[in-house]
Amino acid sequence: MKKIVAAINMTLDGFCDHTAMDADDELHQHYYELLRDAGALIYGRITYQLMESYWPAIVKNPTGNKPTDDFAVVIENIPKIVFSHTLNNTDPTITGWKNVKLAERGVKEEVSELKQQSGKDILVGSPGLIVALTNLNLIDEYQLCVHPVIAGTGLSLFKTIKDRVTLKLLKTKTFNGGQIILYYESIKK
Repeated sequence: MKKIVAAINMTLDGFCDHTAMDADDELHQHYYELLRDAGALIYGRITYQLMESYWPAIVKNPTGNKPTDDFAVVIENIPKIVFSHTLNNTDPTITGWKNVKLAERGVKEEVSELKQQSGKDILVGSPGLIVALTNLNLIDEYQLCVHPVIAGTGLSLFKTIKDRVTLKLLKTKTFNGGQIILYYESIKK
């Protein structure tokens, strides 16, 4: 059975805003390794379009920075599942990003079925999906990368959680840039 792992960057005050944080070489290397060892990546439309608007261009025109270029290739190659009510097309000849498919069912049905399959863990990288899957009690592990930034405003990751969620700290990982990843196991109800 696969684990569903919520992996996301956030500010110290709990906001998910990529423009408020810096991803340095060490962080790109970490996420390269995480994606390399995962079976698939789940996105919502907004995060998918944000990532799709940037990373395929790096694959086509590498920066010369190994951690960034390696991350671009691994995120290109990992299977991606997108949940959207409005996105109609993920054709790589149009979007420029391969290995993308639109989810065919609702979040609960699709993710519950994915969990039952054998293979590598599934990563969730969108704030809205992390909240939805938390509310459905489907997240097995949280990997919260907290950046040394107080944004003061933005998209609050856990604002719309309906019920109390109990977590067990598994470990931490610190980076030279001041980021810290908190690894939590979800204690199932």
